[in-house]
Amino acid sequence: MGIYISVPFCRTKCSYCNFASDVFSRVVFERYVDRVCTDVASASQIAQEMGGQIEHEVDSIYLGGGTPTVLDPAQLRRIFEAVRAQFSVQPDAEVTVECAPGTLAPEVLEGLLRCGVSRVSLGVQSFVDAEAAAVGRLHKRSTVLDDISRLRASGITNINIDLIAGLPHQTAETWQQSLDETLATRAAHVSVYMLEVDEDSRLGREVIAGGTRYHAHFVPDEEATADFYVAACEQLEAAGIAQYEISNFARPGSESRHNLKYWTRQPYFGFGVDAHSMLLSAAPEAEAVRFSTADALEKYVAGSPRQKTAVSPPNALEECFFLGLRLNRGVDLREVAASFGQAALENLRPTIAELVADELMEERGEIIRLTPRGRLLSNEVFERFLAPVSLSGKS
Repeated sequence: MGIYISVPFCRTKCSYCNFASDVFSRVVFERYVDRVCTDVASASQIAQEMGGQIEHEVDSIYLGGGTPTVLDPAQLRRIFEAVRAQFSVQPDAEVTVECAPGTLAPEVLEGLLRCGVSRVSLGVQSFVDAEAAAVGRLHKRSTVLDDISRLRASGITNINIDLIAGLPHQTAETWQQSLDETLATRAAHVSVYMLEVDEDSRLGREVIAGGTRYHAHFVPDEEATADFYVAACEQLEAAGIAQYEISNFARPGSESRHNLKYWTRQPYFGFGVDAHSMLLSAAPEAEAVRFSTADALEKYVAGSPRQKTAVSPPNALEECFFLGLRLNRGVDLREVAASFGQAALENLRPTIAELVADELMEERGEIIRLTPRGRLLSNEVFERFLAPVSLSGKS
């Protein structure tokens, strides 16, 4: 099983961010860590209440945020100790912590090593200082390079770099600068996201409104952002950093073990604000159970009830496609038929044929996967598999 722990604290709230994170007083940190540790200790009870089957063998731990490295080393240590006290963490477990460049003070880095961290994900977003500053990032290019150097010197070589295509002021030339710098770091893993323009971020709301705050009028158009993404795909692939998921690229053997659990529907347990979980169902009528915590800090700390959704066989079939198709290896239709029945697969054949005809998917034998164009329009593809037909063949 995988363990995810949310740390919703930031030094500053980036304008593009649509996550449940924000800037809070440090006095809140201890209360939050107390709550997370209490929940970890109660994991078996929580799983039972949610109707899920818990596993105690763990091979991945992921601290995301927010910025987990704003916590004190002692607070990080408490979280890891709570996890190891409740679960059997395998010796070769992948242990990832997300870090904002500039938060890896020597005592924090030493604390990560003591906690067994083996992988660090750096929220770089852009190596161009003006672009980073425009969205509220506090680091500079030199900060990132220094962090990477110190991580490697400490023995942590499994490093991910996050980039965002479509930031304000970004041009083809500045995007190329970020790609060149990323390749020069020889990072093991790179994540490339296209800017999400929606109502859940300050920048997104301003772009939608046609305003000028947060440099919204300097956001590249969708076509330019797509071009940036395609350029990244091509150049990372040429450098031996192969795409294995819509937004993720890795050198051989450096794919994110934890994130692969999400896309291949393996069990994971989430703790903290707005943390999501998926466990195998204890009830025969459902295949799995998904549940999540409150997405507001005070509600979570106060013990607000979790939201639960049973994953029925028809829901599981939908997930099999809209999660599995995120991966470059695609979906094996033979496995779909074995799991859900040949009739369920045949009901989807017309949808698959239409998507192949539209050049959004390709079919090689019994394997279907997104085309490069399909990855750009992936949400449109996924929608075609939502609530398609029930397993009985009825809509």
